[in-house]
Amino acid sequence: MRFNIDSTEKAVLVQVERIVYTGTDTIITCDSEEKPMEKDTIFARAEAYCAAEKDPRFADEVRSLVNDKNLSELEDRFYRDLEFGTGGLRGLIGGGTNRMNTHVINRATQGLANYFIKTFPDKAKNGSLKAVIAHDSRRYSDVFAEATALIFAANGFTTYLFTSLRPTPELSYAIRTLGCDTGVVVTASHNPPAYNGYKAYWNDGSQLIEPHDEGVITEVNAITAVKTMSREEALASGKLVLIDKTVDEPYWEMVKKQLFRPELIREKAKEVKVVYTPLHGTGAMHVEKVLGDLGLTVITVPEQREPDGNFPTVDYPNPEEAAALKMAIELGKKEKADVVMATDPDADRFAAAVPDGTGDFTLITGNQMGALLADYICLSRKELGAMPKNPGMIRSIVTSAFSDRIAASYGVYSEECLTGFKWIAAVMANFEQTGSHEYIFGFEESYGYNVETDVRDKDGVSAAAMCAEMTLYWRSKGKGLIDRLNELFLEHGYFEEKSISKNFPGPTGGETMKNLMAALRKDGLTTVAGKKVSKIRDVQENTVYDPASPANRQSAGLPKSNVLQFFLEDGTVLSARPSGTEPKIKFYVSCPVTVQNGDLAGAKAAAGALIAAITEEIQAILARAS
Repeated sequence: MRFNIDSTEKAVLVQVERIVYTGTDTIITCDSEEKPMEKDTIFARAEAYCAAEKDPRFADEVRSLVNDKNLSELEDRFYRDLEFGTGGLRGLIGGGTNRMNTHVINRATQGLANYFIKTFPDKAKNGSLKAVIAHDSRRYSDVFAEATALIFAANGFTTYLFTSLRPTPELSYAIRTLGCDTGVVVTASHNPPAYNGYKAYWNDGSQLIEPHDEGVITEVNAITAVKTMSREEALASGKLVLIDKTVDEPYWEMVKKQLFRPELIREKAKEVKVVYTPLHGTGAMHVEKVLGDLGLTVITVPEQREPDGNFPTVDYPNPEEAAALKMAIELGKKEKADVVMATDPDADRFAAAVPDGTGDFTLITGNQMGALLADYICLSRKELGAMPKNPGMIRSIVTSAFSDRIAASYGVYSEECLTGFKWIAAVMANFEQTGSHEYIFGFEESYGYNVETDVRDKDGVSAAAMCAEMTLYWRSKGKGLIDRLNELFLEHGYFEEKSISKNFPGPTGGETMKNLMAALRKDGLTTVAGKKVSKIRDVQENTVYDPASPANRQSAGLPKSNVLQFFLEDGTVLSARPSGTEPKIKFYVSCPVTVQNGDLAGAKAAAGALIAAITEEIQAILARAS
């Protein structure tokens, strides 16, 4: 059945391209381009979705909207298919083709399975393909994870499914240790409770990158039927295997083996008190276990310990936001903690707040924690004679260059990569394949850190363990983390960062973001806050040039991505990047200031003033785009 309707109405919806009935399954697809579509077609898409959706909870949602003739809500749910992008899926939970639900999950999983079957035909033929599935505490995560596992099983994969929720880094670890070809974790990371998501992985434990990401997208978009089977049939056939401690215990031991000073921990662990919050997510089972095994006193925020996809005590379960740590910091003050720690719902991000000497706690930024960990790892390897011959660190292009200066002071190579931890994993793999460098640390400003090679994603659990040891080490020297951070500022210069973002939701949001980036490319920025732009790096166009002589261009030396960077004459970097998982544009500002004559306060004031001026200009740009 095909609807091709020319409409004169103003409703901005995509046209139904295909509604395919295949026995018990119905697959709905639509054009990627936004085209006008009249209300009858909206209702047609809704009815077709209800016929396809096997979960009555989602189908009933849509039927209720149809009965109420709620066109505005139906428009948002059906103006497009929720895109399987390079980072997988992420969207609002609910019924509709533009929502996270079993129909959308099933379609994505069948496409993913098809890609691996075509990529590894011999394995597919002899039945040796393997997948592993995990999920976090969000609403429907367990439902989506089991649906994913059963589709893989029906397609001939031996499929490992965790019996309960597990962190994202453990999923990456499981892929590698179980020898799987792919893996999926159902999570929306740090997004609000209305969201869920789906991350797809390659056989090295990293999220998909080119050409595999585009290959999977092509397969997903071509789906006309989905294979599945019952849980009972999958278990009986041996194609579904339930796992838990077989991966948990080796993962815990791996994390502990990354630490440098077990003897110091054994002697002094009781001197450090940690307050921790998993923000109602997956982290408690691992962070408490690992830190407890080390002998550390860990006090978990009781109101936030149990997994709960509604996240009842926080508006936004993102440890980047100080508000998310409010309860933990209050408990930290009460307990006189040495450090307050947090992980996000899938425990891949890690945040810490430390006493500031005034009776309060200061949240360490992602860039600052990355710098502290880089320094501690390099220092420890040097002190203990464990520095490899050609050590290498990795950071994303929107992460502060502060860590580059620290790395250089230890003789460590530092490489930039695109935003997203899959690109850090790609550079890590290149280090290994070429033998050019031995990986010792990677991080990105959004509170993502990796200290091990057994996981190819950010790992909040290992970051928590390393931060605990680092805190203990500096305490043994009579210092806190803020003291060490200030020493690094005095040595390498003060760095201040800020991110500015704006959401552009709804049918026209994508076009607005596209136009904004196009305008920035066309007109550029020659000055920012009175500072001359000395260099522009357009990653999408793979060019680097001086705006004063735009014809003289060099290669950016990175895979193409929709990122623009403006390098100012004083070393400040302004980056513009549409999110790959949300309808949002994000601007990143990194401002370095030389500390003159030990005047750190003066450097902070100068950086703050420049950041404020840049923020004002960016806000004006965003306002004009709205």
